[in-house]
Amino acid sequence: MFESTQPGKPRPQSVMWHRRELDAILSVYGRLVAQGEFKDYAIDGLKDCAVFSIYRRTSEMPLYTIVKTPAEANRQGQYKVVAMGGQILKRGQDLKQVLRVFDKKRFSVIE
Repeated sequence: MFESTQPGKPRPQSVMWHRRELDAILSVYGRLVAQGEFKDYAIDGLKDCAVFSIYRRTSEMPLYTIVKTPAEANRQGQYKVVAMGGQILKRGQDLKQVLRVFDKKRFSVIE
């Protein structure tokens, strides 16, 4: 649970995605890549959250970020999908339910 960089000073590990979570995310991502909506992604494990960023082009800001914040699990749910402007599109405890936001036709990429 803890990594140690110096003797006597444990450092907490970063939050990261589990295999089942990545399977669900990559399933949605792969479908939208096949439709030409998305082109690239990035995965980050931070101290308090894990982030999966989705890009239209590699050089741009992410269109969407899927965030896992375990500290919010008992409040509003540990998973959320955030749009480029910072708007939270969907939040909840069940990742597959949160990812359903990508099934809706109202979200389309504007060039």
